[in-house]
Amino acid sequence: MKKTLFLSRISPLAGILLIISISLTVCKAQEPGLKDVFNGCFQIGAAINPAQILGRDPLAHPFILKHFNSITADNEMKFERIHPKPGVFNFTIADSLVAFAGRNNLFVEGHVLVWHSQTPAWVYKDSLGNQLTKDALLARMKDHIFTVAGRYKGKVNGWHVVNEAIDDDGLMRKSKYYEIIGEDYVQKAFEFAHEADPDAELYYNDYNIEVPEKREGVVRLLKQLIASGVRIDGVGLQGHYLVDFPTLAQIDSSIRIYSDLGLKVIITELDLDPLPNPFDKAYAEISKRAEYKEVMDPYKNGMPDSVETVFNQRYADLFKIFVKYNDVIDRVTFWGLNDRYSWKNNFPIFGRTNYPLLFDRNYEPKSAFYEVIKTANCH
Repeated sequence: MKKTLFLSRISPLAGILLIISISLTVCKAQEPGLKDVFNGCFQIGAAINPAQILGRDPLAHPFILKHFNSITADNEMKFERIHPKPGVFNFTIADSLVAFAGRNNLFVEGHVLVWHSQTPAWVYKDSLGNQLTKDALLARMKDHIFTVAGRYKGKVNGWHVVNEAIDDDGLMRKSKYYEIIGEDYVQKAFEFAHEADPDAELYYNDYNIEVPEKREGVVRLLKQLIASGVRIDGVGLQGHYLVDFPTLAQIDSSIRIYSDLGLKVIITELDLDPLPNPFDKAYAEISKRAEYKEVMDPYKNGMPDSVETVFNQRYADLFKIFVKYNDVIDRVTFWGLNDRYSWKNNFPIFGRTNYPLLFDRNYEPKSAFYEVIKTANCH
């Protein structure tokens, strides 16, 4: 009776808008959570930023808890953020992420302990500015790993121990770690990480490792680590894909090849770039950039239907492969919560409008979301 009286006092247009608003709210509430759809296959994760971690974006926490059961800090556990100066550690945001995960029973994937990029230049030098010796850099690397992984012992469930140690040609990347320590810096990093937290899972993480030439180098490195007896639990395929690169066959065969080594496979940084690519293949090497040109930013007002159709099919095809290998894939983690926050808006060309994830800039599911959930056949 009261509801009827209320509706009779508002204008017809306002009443229609109210009904639409209620309907949209109900539909959003009924929208399935990704983690629930793929329950029985693998965990679904997301990389989150400080605004989301700290709750400054009020939509983030409920959205995370609805769709994801694993989280990763997109930048806040990287060397330059968490250990910016000698003896100085900034744990505030990382602590908040770990606490949020603990309250909500979320898996935490730590990113990253040793990486050539986003590591301050001081790491490789002594107080006089001279390059460190091998032993000195090993000691500094050990201190960093023990301090960070040790702080989160029992709270960070798995670590990207070493990131991108192999170059595109399949050889060791000529990073400062490699230049000063040598190839065994990778093995030492895994040894230190295991000492710091014996229960944490440990992963090697890299991009484009579905491409045969680079894959051969990664397989060689992984075999060396396994033969050395160090703990290594899995390999992370970053999954920064283009709509036409790498091929589905390369992705499929790579998951099989890595799992045949006895390792878990984790899709660690998934996104799908539909924009024109200035290079001949996908890159996640953040030092490689291209100049902004209007022609390279064609979808400022949204993807055309023809592009969206290809984008949706590519996402569906990727998840069909992931589901096929659900016995060896532990997690599929998206690199960002929605298109607004994706790093792909600024990489490899700064200032573009990109659409690489399953949710739009307002946290609404895109049509690709519904194509992806159709692939769930988890047992």
